[in-house]
Amino acid sequence: MADSGWRGQASACGRERGSGTVLSAGLALVVMTAMVLMLLLAQSAVLASRAASAADLAALAAADALRGVTHGEPCTIASQVAARHGAAVLGCTEGAGQTVEVRTELMERTVFGAATGRSRAGPPP
Repeated sequence: MADSGWRGQASACGRERGSGTVLSAGLALVVMTAMVLMLLLAQSAVLASRAASAADLAALAAADALRGVTHGEPCTIASQVAARHGAAVLGCTEGAGQTVEVRTELMERTVFGAATGRSRAGPPP
């Protein structure tokens, strides 16, 4: 009789054998998935910053052209500056008070889509 109780305990231990390995593998998968998502979000943040910088530089160059500081058509100058920074100009509009608004989109894309930037520049105050 005492022998049958011991066998019941041994069979219960045999069923749990290897469960730590499965748990460890599942935890490793969760950690790796979280790291991949963090890397994708970090990449998106970097590309958004690059798109904003390209828009800023393009708007400043276009505003200088509009004021006559440099030669050329403002929106053409903005397109050239944006292209040097890996971006395309989506929109370029001249506003009141010799201001220029430029919208850019990076050529490089992420899983979440293309990064865009928007900037407005004009004469110094």
